Amino acid sequence: MENLFYFLVSIQILVGLYLIWQAVQWLGYVRRRLLTDPGFYAPRIALFCPCKGIEPGLERNLVSLTEFDHQNYEIFFILASESDPAHSIVKRVASNSKPKAHVIIAGPAEGCAEKVHNLVAAIEQLPPEFDILVFADSDGRPGKTWLHHLSAPLNDSRLGATTTMRWLIPNSNNLPTALLAAWNAPLVTMLTEKGKNFCWGGGTAIRRSLFEQLEVLDEWKNSASDDYSMTRVLERAGRSIVFVPECLTLSFVETDFAGLMEFTNRQILITRVYSQKIWAIAGATHSLYCITLLLGVIVTLGHVFQQLPALHLATLTFLPILLSAIRGAIRMMGVTEALPAWRRQISSLGWIYVLLNLCIPALYLVNFLSSLISRKMRWRGIQYELISPQHTRILEL
Repeated sequence: MENLFYFLVSIQILVGLYLIWQAVQWLGYVRRRLLTDPGFYAPRIALFCPCKGIEPGLERNLVSLTEFDHQNYEIFFILASESDPAHSIVKRVASNSKPKAHVIIAGPAEGCAEKVHNLVAAIEQLPPEFDILVFADSDGRPGKTWLHHLSAPLNDSRLGATTTMRWLIPNSNNLPTALLAAWNAPLVTMLTEKGKNFCWGGGTAIRRSLFEQLEVLDEWKNSASDDYSMTRVLERAGRSIVFVPECLTLSFVETDFAGLMEFTNRQILITRVYSQKIWAIAGATHSLYCITLLLGVIVTLGHVFQQLPALHLATLTFLPILLSAIRGAIRMMGVTEALPAWRRQISSLGWIYVLLNLCIPALYLVNFLSSLISRKMRWRGIQYELISPQHTRILEL
């Protein structure tokens, strides 16, 4: 067992050093992007925001979509039904919006996730004058320059899409909310300058002409994931997805343990169905971390009980934890630079993004096991079964 531990910890340390090098590269990219002038590209933009139910800060989140410094855009808020609890808030925000805002009732979903159905319904009735399609989530609160910076790179028609990622800030001091924020943090550094990026549904922009050329609507009509489905279409067409870190989007969250497991299990299941390669690599990385630490504790305690030298074993066990903490600190540094107005609040939560993050691989491992056992998930009160990327079954409304 001791030899196995030496072997695994050696691999884990090499992996940890490589991931730190990647994090440093990522930080450099963030800093270069923050110094980049977005230019004067000002296309006609249709901004889509599907809504369902009440969530923390919903009205303020939606109002932020009406305050962008980009002048040439209209907003399309989409709900499945007028009976949705969010309907009155959406109507109020739309009526007070400075840019023109529409409220679309999409009707019940069939054969795909409700969010995807809502987007399809809105785009199918979109007037022809819009050049760029931008997608936002109702739980995000982007800054005033978000829309301009997200759409600006599309001035280069060779690009496929631009995207960004959420950064969660707890609205509550309870443990499940803190775990959710820590769980989400590593996703930010999965998007890079030159890697194979994926679209995030809460912040993606694409030229309308390309969206129609690639027939994204057809891909969506039986899908549970708007962003992964779009990613698959862009990959098949050989189009790049540009990560725009200056558009990182804050999301203020509050949850309990049931909500934590529902969200995290759903994200990993969707990844397994739509991107098995990412799922497999992430599963192997988190499994290696957890197994190495567990084995290190067992071997170290075994030496202690036998009154044998154990300091070297404890040190080797601690090294992967230290490397993970360094990655977390580098990540948080980049996020605070991208979101300078929130630097103090994010820094005050460093114990979540750096220290609590050290135990998150164990939660990821639970999520991966769940995705192996079942293809069912619950999303905003609706239960789905993900048969395949092109086949989604609605089980319960």
